[in-house]
Amino acid sequence: MSITRERLAPEESRSAALEAARRLLIKSGPQAVTLKAVGAEIGKTHANLLHHFGSAAGLQSALAHHIGARVTAGIAEAVLRARQGEADPGEIVDRTFDAFDREGAGALAAWMILSGNRDALNPILDSIHDLVDQLGHGHEDRPVHETTLWLVLAALGDSLLGEAMAEALGLSRDKARELARRQLIANIQPIEGGTP
Repeated sequence: MSITRERLAPEESRSAALEAARRLLIKSGPQAVTLKAVGAEIGKTHANLLHHFGSAAGLQSALAHHIGARVTAGIAEAVLRARQGEADPGEIVDRTFDAFDREGAGALAAWMILSGNRDALNPILDSIHDLVDQLGHGHEDRPVHETTLWLVLAALGDSLLGEAMAEALGLSRDKARELARRQLIANIQPIEGGTP
């Protein structure tokens, strides 16, 4: 019996491959993200994926772009909703922590750094930089860059070591998020109250 493969438009095929790569990264770690494994996930051949990405490094770079776009879109939405009073500022922390943990940005960053492929992180770093510039526009009185730095580093660290560290210290798994929420609220309260 032959297997019937669904024919997708090139962009749909590429998007499906990136989502499959992200799922593999989150589920099984970076070593699981191969052209062969991604192809098997979506019913495409190795040659088909080479056509879309050029190489395994091309897939990794495209995955970094894909995750960077997902990360920043979610965080931007949370920040804008919080500024409009439609969401608790803690949602910004949750979105950031989720982006690095559940969305795979932490695993991808660790993979790129440890494999010596730091340049592959540029799409994520560029996305975050663009987001910070966008969010800082008209809010120059707020420490947007500094807040982003500590929040991203906290979320990255938590995604990689948070569970084990919290357990070793006898703390709840969400303790780092709780601390980040408190810090974010402390950072924005003086500005909202009118004092520098």
